[in-house]
Amino acid sequence: MSGEVIYNRIAMLRAERGISRRQLADALGVHYQTIGYLERGEYSPSLYLALKIAEYFEVAVEVVFSTAPFPRIGAEKAG
Repeated sequence: MSGEVIYNRIAMLRAERGISRRQLADALGVHYQTIGYLERGEYSPSLYLALKIAEYFEVAVEVVFSTAPFPRIGAEKAG
């Protein structure tokens, strides 16, 4: 039985805003390696941490996290 996978856009949101893993970790009160684990899908956040991450980026939690893979950028319908 495989574990539950939570997909996320943390790396994309960080890149858009020019925020390092360490800066995000410091703002959230977690170790910077935790951010790496989250981004690679090696660790699923607690509900509290997921909400804190969404709050930090000022977006809905569904913008950051999903139980299904996010569509690739540019993969939207072409005409």
